[in-house]
Amino acid sequence: MTRDKKTATARRATNPVTRHVSLVTRLKRVKLFLCDVDGVLTDGSVYLGGAQEIKRFHIRDGLGLIFLRRAGLKVGWVSARPSPVTEARAAELGIDFLVQQGDRLSKTGAVEKLLRRTRLDWNSVCFVGDDVVDLGPLRQAGLAVAVADARPAVKAAAHYVTRAAGGHGAVRETAEMILQAQRKWDAIVAHYST
Repeated sequence: MTRDKKTATARRATNPVTRHVSLVTRLKRVKLFLCDVDGVLTDGSVYLGGAQEIKRFHIRDGLGLIFLRRAGLKVGWVSARPSPVTEARAAELGIDFLVQQGDRLSKTGAVEKLLRRTRLDWNSVCFVGDDVVDLGPLRQAGLAVAVADARPAVKAAAHYVTRAAGGHGAVRETAEMILQAQRKWDAIVAHYST
C-alpha cells in the first residue's frame, strides 16, 4: 500500500463522522457540485499559438451540469489556472460560481468562501478533481470524486473514482449518480421523453 493510500485510509478510519457513511448517503447530501476544470472538464490539453487558447469540453458533461442546476443544486468550478475559454464555457452553461484564482489562494480557501456565501457546509459539497492541487477540497468534501485518470494521491483521497476519464464524461457520470440517489433523474428523463 502506498503512503498516499495509507494516509487516506487512516484519515477515514479515525474520523467517526465519515467512517461509516455510505456512498449513497454522500450522494443524497450533495447541494453544491464543484469541480476543477483542466483535467476534469477537459482532457487536460490546452492548445496555444492562435489568437486564443483552445480547450476541448465534453458536451455531455455540460448537459449533466445543466441537469444538476435544473434539479436545484448549485454548480461551480474552482480552477488554479485563469482562462478566458473557461470563462466563456461557464457563461454558456450558466455556472453559478467560477473561481479562477491562479495560485493566490488554496482551493480549500476558495471553497470556504463559497460555503460562507451559500450558507452550506463541507458535508453538502461534491468536489471532483484530478491532480494534487485538488487534494485540499477533496479531503474536506462530503463527496470526494476522482476522475479515472487522476493522479494516485487523488484517487486515494476519493470516496469514488469514475469509470470515465477527465474530459470524457466523468462529470456527467457523477452528475447522474447524484441525481439518481436524490430521486431526481427520472423526472429529467421523463421531461425529455415527451
